[in-house]
Amino acid sequence: MHGSVTSTPDTPTPEPPSSESPTLETPTPDAAAVEVAARAIADRAEGEAYVASVCFKHGPPRLTGAELEFLVHDAADPSLPLDPDRLRRALGAHAPATLAPGGRAAPLPAGSTLTLEPGGQVEISTRPQESVPALVTDAGVDLAHVTDLLAADGLVLAAEAIDPVRPPARVLDTERYAAMQRRFAAIGPGGATMMCSTAAVQVCVDAGEPAAVPARWAAVHALGPVLLALFANSRTHTGRDTGHASARWRAVMDTEPARTDPAAGSGAVADPPARWASHVLDTPLMVRRRTAGPWDAPARLTFADWIARRGAARHWPPPTFGDLDYHLTTLFTPVRPRGHLEVRYLDAQPAGRWVDPVALLAALLRGPAVVDRVREVCAPTEGRWADAARLGLADPALARGARGVAELGCDGLADLGLTSALAEEIATAVAARLDGRLHPA
Repeated sequence: MHGSVTSTPDTPTPEPPSSESPTLETPTPDAAAVEVAARAIADRAEGEAYVASVCFKHGPPRLTGAELEFLVHDAADPSLPLDPDRLRRALGAHAPATLAPGGRAAPLPAGSTLTLEPGGQVEISTRPQESVPALVTDAGVDLAHVTDLLAADGLVLAAEAIDPVRPPARVLDTERYAAMQRRFAAIGPGGATMMCSTAAVQVCVDAGEPAAVPARWAAVHALGPVLLALFANSRTHTGRDTGHASARWRAVMDTEPARTDPAAGSGAVADPPARWASHVLDTPLMVRRRTAGPWDAPARLTFADWIARRGAARHWPPPTFGDLDYHLTTLFTPVRPRGHLEVRYLDAQPAGRWVDPVALLAALLRGPAVVDRVREVCAPTEGRWADAARLGLADPALARGARGVAELGCDGLADLGLTSALAEEIATAVAARLDGRLHPA
């Protein structure tokens, strides 16, 4: 079905990418999956069909997950560089292979996975949960555990989504990240900042039944500028005012447009899986895995070029489905489909306030009627990513949209099964943001 089995000695087992831990249901690969990963892709149509099938899994929306990222600082002197040996010692059995070669990162007490970003940012990826209260409980247990581990070595989780004092510095020494850093450096400083100095709250939700996917896909994109503005938490970087409410998202947009452009999901898309599949194949390779030597890829060579054996790829072995799976991990769009929908545009929040955007987003997707209303409220600000990053709630239209979705979402917090006390706490915190009475950090 997927072409003949091809030996590809230049394609090793991948390094564990730091931000690709599964959050919604991802089965352990079986023998059949391993066999498929080794097969060569026959043509573009086969590649697109594969992307559409693995990136959009259909079914009733029932699961929610979260990926909580935090910068790590010395408790006494936040300006100190992060020492990888110190971080490895603090994390102990939970240290991932990217930091402790040969290690396998023991799950956290409530089952979350711990990974690291290139600058040593900690990421806690929860198990998928059928209720938001269960998600809040599990994430709280695992976050507290990581906080205690770091504290024992004099380290703390930062409250901001961009490093307020330190310049970007890569902590993880892998071929993937070295190639990324070289590639992004040719474009500008945004890539290094994104990789090493930023952190996000990522929310994972089911794509939904086939007929509902276009509306949910459109809604999570339309919400982007509004929720980015509402939860912006990254204004100060390396000791200076950046002039952006979310300098983190500005850095993402400055990384590599073909890799971060939200256009693949903007507006009303009749067939999101087909649109996304085409976008994936037309995105340039970021890296090419090798058994030895640097992983750098030609700047403008797309995955479709590799399939067609164009340019430098005419000398390469044909790409496999494993290569395509890895290519999928190198796209950093605001919403990334991974079987579920991974919402990536929210700034990291202080450890005690990450629940606010997670619960609000879950409430805003709680049913078709609410999804339709979300799209109406957000229509005036759709696509205004740059304005949201720069102005935040200082932009009147974004502020109106934020107030509208906050009201719509907070009215539905009780439907998520949250206690009345927690629902009231979230609503109060969101209202304080809207009124400028709560600085997130």
